[in-house]
Amino acid sequence: MSAKLLSNILSPTDLRKLPAEQLPALAQELRDFIIDIVATKGGHLGASLGVVELTIALHYVFNTPDDLLVWDVGHQAYGHKILTERAAVFHTNRQLNGISGFPNRSESSYDTFGVGHSSTAISAALGMAIASQLKGFPERHHIAVVGDASIASGMAFEGLNHAGVTDSNLLVILNDNAIGIDPSVGALKDYLTAVKDGRNPRDNNMISSLNFEYSGPVDGHDISLLIKELTRLKDKKGPKFLHITTTKGKGLEPAEKDQVRYHAPGKFDKTTGEILTKPDENLPPKFQDVFGLTLVELARENERIIGITPAMPTGSSLKFMMDAIPSRAFDVGIAEQHAVTLAAGMATQGMIVFCNIYSTFLQRAYDQVIHDVALQNLPVIFCLDRAGLVGEDGATHQGVFDIAYLNCIPNLILFAPLNETELRNGMYTAQLGLDHPIAIRYPRGRGYQLNWQLPFEKIEIGKAKTLASGSKIAILSTGTIGNNVIKALEQTGNSELFSHYHFPFIKPLDITLLNTICSTHESLITIEDGTINGGFGSTIASFVSGHYRSLTVKILGIPDEFIEHGTVLEQQEKCKIDVNSLVTFFSSY
Repeated sequence: MSAKLLSNILSPTDLRKLPAEQLPALAQELRDFIIDIVATKGGHLGASLGVVELTIALHYVFNTPDDLLVWDVGHQAYGHKILTERAAVFHTNRQLNGISGFPNRSESSYDTFGVGHSSTAISAALGMAIASQLKGFPERHHIAVVGDASIASGMAFEGLNHAGVTDSNLLVILNDNAIGIDPSVGALKDYLTAVKDGRNPRDNNMISSLNFEYSGPVDGHDISLLIKELTRLKDKKGPKFLHITTTKGKGLEPAEKDQVRYHAPGKFDKTTGEILTKPDENLPPKFQDVFGLTLVELARENERIIGITPAMPTGSSLKFMMDAIPSRAFDVGIAEQHAVTLAAGMATQGMIVFCNIYSTFLQRAYDQVIHDVALQNLPVIFCLDRAGLVGEDGATHQGVFDIAYLNCIPNLILFAPLNETELRNGMYTAQLGLDHPIAIRYPRGRGYQLNWQLPFEKIEIGKAKTLASGSKIAILSTGTIGNNVIKALEQTGNSELFSHYHFPFIKPLDITLLNTICSTHESLITIEDGTINGGFGSTIASFVSGHYRSLTVKILGIPDEFIEHGTVLEQQEKCKIDVNSLVTFFSSY
């Protein structure tokens, strides 16, 4: 890989010393550098390739980090990281103790705002701009780069709405590539397409109507044109909006052709772009596919079943239903609040709604879960993908808070299956008709069973299971982390001391079995793939303290800290809930 220019750039200060005519060559080197590293290390490829020219132009024209640059979501920030003093350590991206896959304030002064969830950049940059005015720095520039999928979110509109009535020195750059992770959807996408195609007159521009100076669309891969336009806008006062068009995956042909798959393709051949996947034969399925395939199976038999996801049809595998029964499967875009209340509205009309949202993203719709669903006791079925530790995406994406934040909500059933079969049967049971809403949480990645598509069985709500009987100590687990307990007990020399109970229902608890456990054991251990504070173990400890004060309860789970990036196993090791740590812990009794 030739990097004659890039190797001499340690920071944007070095970048600004280059003559403008050398920047296209630098763009090619930067693109090659990203491909070279991500091919062997994995990561978010397509978005970063799509903004190479924009990244260079922004740091070339603006005086970063004194001028404040905010990336929305952060999937596209690899080039930014490489140009801002992190090229030498970029190979550690998303690895344990390496740099984060997203902009992170603790990592660099060039990362002005920590991101990972979408649609925050406009509000954050506006906040910075107002603060700069109040502090006496009105000439400082504030730039928010937001994608066409992210700008459709309600929070982005809230930021635009406020910014338009200020005189803040704010530049919003719309990176329009017609795709988020999956293709963008909705009326705003249609509007932007019309703008790009010249079918929308400039005097009917919705951005201009919000008091922004609008310019574009501009070719986001023409670096000289970008620099010219950014330089012009730099001298303009008040809120500005630059609409650029780019190609996600630019520069790697397979990534341009299959933008969904190459969003984060894993390891691939850097020359051909061929993804180096292991064959799937004789491997358990991904939990997301168990959800997606089971939903199609149920929906074919029950015409009242609906599927909803906010912008994650591929990641959640709702895509299976969108292909098989498109009239009853909805991608609503990056709009978690809308997704939840849309599901609630459908539920009032007797529809059986499976609302699939990543655990970390349901946090964005917490009020809607409480007010629009649980308060009205509407039987929406929430399927929380990526619950628990998620690996390389790190702190912004960990699904470890849902037990704590859902457990306190009245009327809500909280279900954490042990394996694929239990997930499948939980979905089956939920669509038979419940008197309450239910949240079903399951992890990222593959399950444990090859033979999982068994005939459906109805699950008794609130019933726990005995997995092993011992003489002194009771282990109470919930969800798939119970498989670590099973494996650990198989390797523990004193396993006869331990009983193991699986509590698929965190709410309602199996109080009958819990009383039996407490009256027949000397101490309890709880384990969960969620936060210790406010989680399953806290609930058990609260029960014990009120009824069996002589019993001790040891709670294992995620400590009171944000868990950074690494593999899931490395994160479990940090939290001491991996198999080896459990073997050591159990052996100490």
